[in-house]
Amino acid sequence: MLKDHPPIQSSYEFVSLEDLVPQDHLVRKIDQSVDFSFIHDLVADLYCSNNGRPAFDPTKMFKLLLIGYIFGIRSERQLIKEVQVNTAYRWFVGFGLLEKIPDASTLSQNRRRRFNESDIYQQIFDEIVIQAMGKGLIKGHHLYTDSTHIKANANKGKWVETEGQVSSKDYIQALEQSVTEDRKNNGKKPLKAKEQRPETKIIKQSTTDPDSGYMVRDGKPKGFFYLDHRTVDGYCNFITDVHVTAGNVHDSIPYLSRIDRQVERFSLKPTAVGLDAGYFTASICKGIEDRKLYGVISYRRPNHKKGYFYKRQYTYHHQGDYYECPEGQKLSYSTTDRIGYKHYKSDPKVCTNCPVKSQCTKSANSQKTVTRHVWEGSKERINQHRLSAVGKQIYKRRKETVERSFADAKELHQYRYARYRGINKVKAQCLMVAAAQNIKKMALMAA
Repeated sequence: MLKDHPPIQSSYEFVSLEDLVPQDHLVRKIDQSVDFSFIHDLVADLYCSNNGRPAFDPTKMFKLLLIGYIFGIRSERQLIKEVQVNTAYRWFVGFGLLEKIPDASTLSQNRRRRFNESDIYQQIFDEIVIQAMGKGLIKGHHLYTDSTHIKANANKGKWVETEGQVSSKDYIQALEQSVTEDRKNNGKKPLKAKEQRPETKIIKQSTTDPDSGYMVRDGKPKGFFYLDHRTVDGYCNFITDVHVTAGNVHDSIPYLSRIDRQVERFSLKPTAVGLDAGYFTASICKGIEDRKLYGVISYRRPNHKKGYFYKRQYTYHHQGDYYECPEGQKLSYSTTDRIGYKHYKSDPKVCTNCPVKSQCTKSANSQKTVTRHVWEGSKERINQHRLSAVGKQIYKRRKETVERSFADAKELHQYRYARYRGINKVKAQCLMVAAAQNIKKMALMAA
């Protein structure tokens, strides 16, 4: 029999907020696994201790923000609406059942005026990593690094051409020393000292978000982007480093300095690293060897002009330091240039009547030149690692670590697009997403 039920929306009940949160809810697991008390001490120097209106509790504020990133809530305004009606969120942050939730502008104004120029987001991320290490969830033996693009909050049709500085390379001094030593060993005079001027080039700069970079990569969309250069530990897939650059910065530029930062900040002792083909440069390979790491880097087919010999068909002889062409002729050392390449040249008299000259060179003087970097030996040794049984096992884990980390961030944590404009704000977003992923993983593994 169908009965009429009286409305109960206005009825009174004695309830406890504790009883309204399911025991298996994720926020309970996070509350049991992560200690957030450190936040108050981190931000204490950003507040006045004896003047002004009482501030909104910073621990509550950052727990609010983390709720948004953990559960993939798309904006701070939407976050406030969710917390107003979600008892689990209220319980986790520390709000009472009838307590008024602050306005979204409280979050945005604190972020803009108090935290935007500080390193508080980096410190929060670092502290979460340290807590994970304390629980034995990060070993730091195998580190996997890659980058992903984040679409900038900018119209790709609004830009101006400007002269931009090329990203500086941190290995210039070591390269100059290697070039000088190589020229000396080959009986060449040292190169004249050259005034170090910042290298510049004409670039597209967004008028909406000038900090972003116009990215042009094979298989990637064109437009204004940021890049998140992320490192993931191979033990339990925890993120150990996040570094944000404009979208037109090459992956290899910040890599070595970020590895050094993790070793110094967290006292990690990595033994091996896994990277994709974008990091296969002479400087990266040399840096990996200098740090006594076992590097495994993916292979990328080199550019090749149809109808000509591949470079691999020219055999290098370590003893004697020369190349041998497919016809058995010798290409002797000629010089070492300023950017680190050794030049090996053939004898024009021999090449003039060579039957395969058309597959070798079209130079007017019938001379073939092959170049070899002064650090090419490091590249060759690193390249052999990917063919070994150990190297294959290490590289196989790459797609399960850093690539999986990016996939989860984009699918579950609103990571495809930059919420804000300006590299400092985007960096804060990236660090908070990474911290949220680590917090979530720590809570689920401890459950």
